[in-house]
Amino acid sequence: MKLSTDVIHRLLNTPKSTLITLLNLTGLLRCHRLKRAAEADSSQGRMQLMGAVYVLAAITSITSIPEATAKNYSIDHLKLYAHSRILDYKEFQCFNKIITKESRWNYKAKNGSHYGLGQMKSQHYRDLDPFRQIDATLKYITNRYHTSCKAWAFHQERNYY
Repeated sequence: MKLSTDVIHRLLNTPKSTLITLLNLTGLLRCHRLKRAAEADSSQGRMQLMGAVYVLAAITSITSIPEATAKNYSIDHLKLYAHSRILDYKEFQCFNKIITKESRWNYKAKNGSHYGLGQMKSQHYRDLDPFRQIDATLKYITNRYHTSCKAWAFHQERNYY
């Protein structure tokens, strides 16, 4: 059975509804992970899990990352994109606090020799679109601190991360 893109577009017509849909799907997947092995191996459990995976695949195939222009750039889109990369809500909140403190979600922010959303020193980072800046910032945080909340705790102590 093919999933109609109209259904997906109705589910994703606003950033808030997209976030709610993704949180519900994430919760469903998390629930299946926590079940006992015998229950997770049942055919009904596999069908539900495959349905959730199918919907997530459909969402990612029809939602592409737009080019960052003044016309379609919005903080809500960037936050939604970041949240899609950080599934844990608490970790996303920590990431949100870091980016808000560093650049107020302005991908063109500059502070001395630091650029972009995450205020990185690299000029290559400065030239990235805001969605790639989010990816680069998350990679940096993961490599250095392992989690966004540990990075935020470090930031609170030293006023940088």
